[in-house]
Amino acid sequence: MSPVRPAFPITWKQELTGYSWELQTTGGSDAAVFRLTSPDGDVLFVKTEPVRCLGELPGEAARLRWLTTTGVPCARVLDEITATGRHWMLLDDVPGNDLSSAPIEPAAKARIAAKALRWLHTLMTDSCPFDHRVSHRIEQACARWEAGLVDTDDFDDEHRDRDPSELLVMLQRLRPVHEDLIVTHGDACLSNLIVDEDRFSGFIDCGRLGLADRHQDLALATRDIAEQLGQSWVPLFLDQYGIEDLDPARTRFYRLMDEFL
Repeated sequence: MSPVRPAFPITWKQELTGYSWELQTTGGSDAAVFRLTSPDGDVLFVKTEPVRCLGELPGEAARLRWLTTTGVPCARVLDEITATGRHWMLLDDVPGNDLSSAPIEPAAKARIAAKALRWLHTLMTDSCPFDHRVSHRIEQACARWEAGLVDTDDFDDEHRDRDPSELLVMLQRLRPVHEDLIVTHGDACLSNLIVDEDRFSGFIDCGRLGLADRHQDLALATRDIAEQLGQSWVPLFLDQYGIEDLDPARTRFYRLMDEFL
């Protein structure tokens, strides 16, 4: 989508008149995200995507509303609407910076990420209505590939030169037999955790939140930490989270599955 302000729903005209719009270029969401700033400095966010069968925005709105009831901080949904052939979601600001770009030391980033995910992972599973177990996620990965929604240019180096159809076969072969089900974020990258100075202030991009094995989050978080902060900070993250080491097979599976989601 162009960085020019889109034609937003007419029902928001009065509320958003006067706000400046800035396209956000960080994050891996399929939706376009705009930061809106009022003349007084108040900040809101708009996410929008075309209406399609594999869209995530309506599901993300439901997940954020549920997560708000648990006490875990996250982006708050102010409104959602379908108009002009698109889904739209209006969000309140989560104060601070994403953990990837926050001007704090790597050790602090590793500790904050670990404690934030541990908080999320202690939520009661029987209260979470969103099922992201392996069978559902593999089916979704295949559907996204068939629909042409997978960006192969964004594959990790180890997968970039492999045929995606071959990788989908590998995904089935690596499928874990056992799942340690908890409430997971689903895309636990540093850019999806917001920190206000040195305090965790909330999760964003929660369209994949649901019941899954904890390696769903730990595999992606440790990959991000290794790439952005350095592999030497991964043990600190795991120690603060409360786990000695990751299961290599499950880690490999969830990192591979992430290529298709």
